[in-house]
Amino acid sequence: MNTNNRLPVALFFLRLGIFVVMFTWTIDKFIRPEHSAAVFENFYFISGFSAVLSYVIGAVEMIIIAGFLLGYQKKWTYGAVLVLHGISTLSSFKQYISPFEGPNLLFFAAWPMLAACFTLYYLRDQDTLLVVKK
Repeated sequence: MNTNNRLPVALFFLRLGIFVVMFTWTIDKFIRPEHSAAVFENFYFISGFSAVLSYVIGAVEMIIIAGFLLGYQKKWTYGAVLVLHGISTLSSFKQYISPFEGPNLLFFAAWPMLAACFTLYYLRDQDTLLVVKK
């Protein structure tokens, strides 16, 4: 198997792995909207977050990540996932300053995922395995 055959397989598994994380975070907005409110207040400095708003954001995210998983409109869905995860990663700056306090060390897992999101966006034209064609 040469590189041209292996690359789409590797990119598919990268897409699948990123989807699993994003899907879990999105489902959390429906199951625990109070957690979403706390996240938006603590990390994005937005207070007064209602359950309805959590559901709306979750629904929009679900549409984006469904398109992402299917490889649909890759420029937009892969780009949206990259931006969403990039904002999430950068908004956790306080946790990076004190990595050994509480669960802060876990926040460092966001960086390799951000690299994976960038890689998939950058190589989106080579991600051809199990994608929706135009």
